[in-house]
Amino acid sequence: MTAAVKLACEHVWKLFGPAPERFLRAHPDAGPEQLATAGLIGAVRNASLAIRAGEIFVIMGLSGSGKSTLVRCMSRLVEPTGGRILFEGEDLRAATPQHLIEIRRHKMGMVFQHFALLPHLTVLGNVAFPLEVQGVERARRERRALEVIELVGLKGRERYYPRELSGGQQQRVGIARSLAVEPEIWLLDEPFSALDPLIRREMQDEFLRLQSVLHKTIAFITHDFDEAVRLADRIAIMQDGAIIQIGTPEELATAPATAYVAEFTREIPRAKVLSVRSVMTPAQNGEFAGEVAATTKIEAIARQVIDAGRPFAVTDEQGVLIGQLERRAVLDVLTRPADGHG
Repeated sequence: MTAAVKLACEHVWKLFGPAPERFLRAHPDAGPEQLATAGLIGAVRNASLAIRAGEIFVIMGLSGSGKSTLVRCMSRLVEPTGGRILFEGEDLRAATPQHLIEIRRHKMGMVFQHFALLPHLTVLGNVAFPLEVQGVERARRERRALEVIELVGLKGRERYYPRELSGGQQQRVGIARSLAVEPEIWLLDEPFSALDPLIRREMQDEFLRLQSVLHKTIAFITHDFDEAVRLADRIAIMQDGAIIQIGTPEELATAPATAYVAEFTREIPRAKVLSVRSVMTPAQNGEFAGEVAATTKIEAIARQVIDAGRPFAVTDEQGVLIGQLERRAVLDVLTRPADGHG
């Protein structure tokens, strides 16, 4: 059963330049050339997507592709030029300023690339700050802040100031601060890109651990396809303000819609994105070496299958046998080039 849509964008535009609303009314399907002729920049062009409850939806693209502008349109930190932003079915573009503030304060959590911690406040003060803005009394807000500080692995550092923390620890404070209000949707704009590679990997692990506990609805912005593959349930790829393709990492890697998408996915090892389901064969009578879920990535099971003398049984979500995974299928995935040729 497909989860309900939590946040949707319907034909969203963000144009910069002279009289953008008037231009869009007259040219609702304008392309880059028309925009350039009119002296307009199409930061976001006719973007539509639907983020399901509980999923990690990654929006990615190169610098200038429009991904950060789009996520800011979702919360109306940037005002769209056209289209609709639907949060739980309500059009945020029709919301009053006061109602929008209440939604941001109580239902949205936001984390950005730059931590923007308040230097004069401790870890506890920074994490509790959104609740203080809400008017939550001190004992209650600090109790909640301590809960999320422990959740992100910073217990014992409540009285530290930002300058006394590492980059990864500062980002954990930013994550904890965004979680303090118990948001229904979490918007993260390249939250780990300022970190060095080892800390970035650690923060990705922490992020996945948190999601396994919290089951948040997440829009995550990145320009790194490795990061997207590791974190995403689904990915939207943007180019020049437009969404080019939406799909699972496996769908994008195996069936890219354009040469641009193919280039993005070309260097990703197929074992990271291909699931067992995609390479299984019909189950034969006989003994199996073990059992594996159809959704498991080849990378996670490859060594066991290669070392085993018999195939593995493949099961669906209900544990029903639907096929088998053979050694030669795994070896084919591991030895074929990432672009699928050769």
